Amino acid sequence: RDPYSAKPLEGLKVIDVGCGGGILSEPLARMGATVTGIDAVDKNIKIAHIHAASDPTTASIEYCCTTAEDLVKENKQFDAVISLELPIGTHEWSKLVTPEELVLALQRASISVEEMAGFFYNPLTREWSLSDDTSINYIAYGIKKSEAPSATPQ
Repeated sequence: RDPYSAKPLEGLKVIDVGCGGGILSEPLARMGATVTGIDAVDKNIKIAHIHAASDPTTASIEYCCTTAEDLVKENKQFDAVISLELPIGTHEWSKLVTPEELVLALQRASISVEEMAGFFYNPLTREWSLSDDTSINYIAYGIKKSEAPSATPQ
């Protein structure tokens, strides 16, 4: 993909798991992705719908009150899966997935983790920055290994 393109994500189907009010779904749509935002809280989905409808570039986002587990049962597939949790104080930290747990889960799903980095927000400059510290906030990038064709005729 061309990072200098006006729409570098054009042609990609992206799911934003735990989308909340759509704070991440909307920029993804503006970058050209076909976005599905899901959240288990109906109120969040309603807010996301209202906000996205105010801009023609985000009005096409498909918001659904559902869970990732339900989409797996429906065999829904996407080019990229994004799940970010940002608000501090709204979660039970003991239930969050550690970087090591994420790597193991992705490996079991035949996804090779290519990069992982920590990130933090500077409220004075209002900017996000990458870091080597993955103890609190982290992002990971992985690629699903293609499955070899079956040698047995079906």
